[in-house]
Amino acid sequence: MQRRQFLSASTALAASATVGMPALSAPATSTNNGWHMPDEGERHAATWMAFGANDEVWGRRLKSGAQQNLALIAQTIASVEPVHMLVNAEDYDLAARLCGSKVKLVVQTIDDLWMRDTGPVFVKKPGGLFTGVDFNFNGWGKKQYHRNDARVAAFVCQQAGVPVLKSSLILEGGGIEVDGQGTAIITESCVLNANRNPGVSKAQCEQELQRVLGIDKVIWLPGIAGRDITDGHTDFYARFCAPGVVVAGFENDRSSPEHAITQRHLDILRKATDARGRPLKVVRLPGPDEVRPQYENKDFAAGYINFYVCNGAVISPEFGDTRVDRNTKAILREQFPGREIVQLNIDAIAAGGGGIHCTTQQQPA
Repeated sequence: MQRRQFLSASTALAASATVGMPALSAPATSTNNGWHMPDEGERHAATWMAFGANDEVWGRRLKSGAQQNLALIAQTIASVEPVHMLVNAEDYDLAARLCGSKVKLVVQTIDDLWMRDTGPVFVKKPGGLFTGVDFNFNGWGKKQYHRNDARVAAFVCQQAGVPVLKSSLILEGGGIEVDGQGTAIITESCVLNANRNPGVSKAQCEQELQRVLGIDKVIWLPGIAGRDITDGHTDFYARFCAPGVVVAGFENDRSSPEHAITQRHLDILRKATDARGRPLKVVRLPGPDEVRPQYENKDFAAGYINFYVCNGAVISPEFGDTRVDRNTKAILREQFPGREIVQLNIDAIAAGGGGIHCTTQQQPA
């Protein structure tokens, strides 16, 4: 489940200096004012993506493959709901050719392709009011250049015609998983990391998440800090299929540090209850035993948990391990009745350390 390569320390420091984001204080005492983060499976108005792979981070060969993967994901989602793709001006013609006419391209300067982390987290109130939460993207703890991506959340809100709700926390959308009924699953290794929220306690973090997302209970998973650029995002470990039902990844390789941590996560989730007091049904979802060799590398994110739920479908990766790919499709079909399960080859994006969910951000209907 390794994710996303690092840039050099000097580049990351330059990025943080450019953005000029001050250290944030602990969240102030606050209560929720009616905002609520819907479950991903609720109806979408659109999906937002970013055609942002660049040579410095990706290298030319992997960049080309990632762009083709992005186009495939976008085309697949566009068959069931609108897709808005941010794109640098110089990449517009290529994106138009690869994505086709069903994907709406929006010119905006971006650094990378991870819209789940750079984009806003949309929340709503009863009666149809919407806003987008800006969680102050800082390049996963100042590990990567992010001057332009730090502005993506506000830009997407502007394009979507909703106001921005600023949070006092620094985190990424991939670090939060919700059931739409007040429960969140979050990794300590990411959100409580000093490279994002120094001095912020669990209680303070929960208080702020209650204010901006309507979260009543957080189930904390330990994750692993420092192993990948995200410090262990939740969306590679555990996902809600429905309130009270979670699929959790499991690393088969006993020599991997992920083996012990995914087993620990399973133990925590099996003992947990949600915000309404229900014990969780936990479905174990092992990763593949092998992947195709074309893009295989040390950063390859070979997990199935990073799927995306859109209107009428679940978009999931497949890695060429026929038996496990087929088993994953059967599990997802059982957990998402009434939705088409679409499996895609996104090996180049996986080689960059991410997955389908990482490249998308839903705008609720």
